[in-house]
Amino acid sequence: MTVVRSLVLFALAALAEIGGAWLVWQGVREHRGLLWVGAGAVALGLYGFVATLQPDANFGRVLAAYGGVFVAGSLAWGVLVDGFRPDRWDCAGAVICLAGMAVIMYAPR
Repeated sequence: MTVVRSLVLFALAALAEIGGAWLVWQGVREHRGLLWVGAGAVALGLYGFVATLQPDANFGRVLAAYGGVFVAGSLAWGVLVDGFRPDRWDCAGAVICLAGMAVIMYAPR
């Protein structure tokens, strides 16, 4: 159950961070305004809070493992929201990152 909770928290963190960064991007680069930027800042703050809920108490481990989720999540966001089509190297890199995340976070200690 701890692994499932951890994976759900990683997914929520990715949604908050990637979504927040996307909102800031839209506000600044696409000239949608300060409300978008502000909403992005709130979402980014929420990401920081969600990360603290991970069952593992080691900040460095949690953040390092989250990096793999961020990579794969960013590509998925691009596909779902921006119409991005990753190539095989994007997909291979995401799989490698997720494998690294699993080793860092869930290897027996």
